[in-house]
Amino acid sequence: MSKLILEAQDLHKTYKDGKLKTPVINGVDFQLYPDETVAIIGSSGSGKSTLLHLLGGLDTPTQGRVSLMGQDFSGLSTVKRGNLRNLHMGFIYQFHFLLPELTAIENVMLPLRVRREAPKVAEKHAAELLDRVGLSHRSHHKPSELSGGERQRVAIARALITKPACVLADEPTGNLDEGSANQVFDLMLELNREMHTSIVMVTHDLRLASRMDRQMHISDGIFVDTPAL
Repeated sequence: MSKLILEAQDLHKTYKDGKLKTPVINGVDFQLYPDETVAIIGSSGSGKSTLLHLLGGLDTPTQGRVSLMGQDFSGLSTVKRGNLRNLHMGFIYQFHFLLPELTAIENVMLPLRVRREAPKVAEKHAAELLDRVGLSHRSHHKPSELSGGERQRVAIARALITKPACVLADEPTGNLDEGSANQVFDLMLELNREMHTSIVMVTHDLRLASRMDRQMHISDGIFVDTPAL
């Protein structure tokens, strides 16, 4: 395989509250390769969401390092870290986090507007992606006017508009009914193949996890061996 998209080495995270120390991640190594899909599976409290936040540079490890496209997050300022994420990484959450006052197309445009792309250029790319996710007819609707599955498809389009090297997804189907969850997941896999965007997905759904290239089971903050799904 070619060079790594995302890499974590000897990752630890301990939260402190006064004298109380709570270790959450306890020595994790992780590699993500181009075009790859990886499911991170674990029970509630196992550390999987914390790990995803560390991989995304949204939280700082107590020990260890995370590199995106060969650049170590720890050596970057907050601004440079944000710029690196905007260039190479997208995020999808269980709750879509669309801005309620903006339309679907305006929400999708946001990452390009952060890059200071011209409004017409950003709108053109957003319209193309909304068409790809089957929502061109809903582009001028606000989130409150969309179904749960439609909101997640808008969130996927927003995550992919910068053509990132990877997308981190935290329970992206966890708030949907089974039919909508299947549609959203199928779309994620299609776009992974078409756009060559690697995906790391935290999920409780073993059925969906089994359809990804790799499954990694986390327990008590470390990866453990688990039977094949």
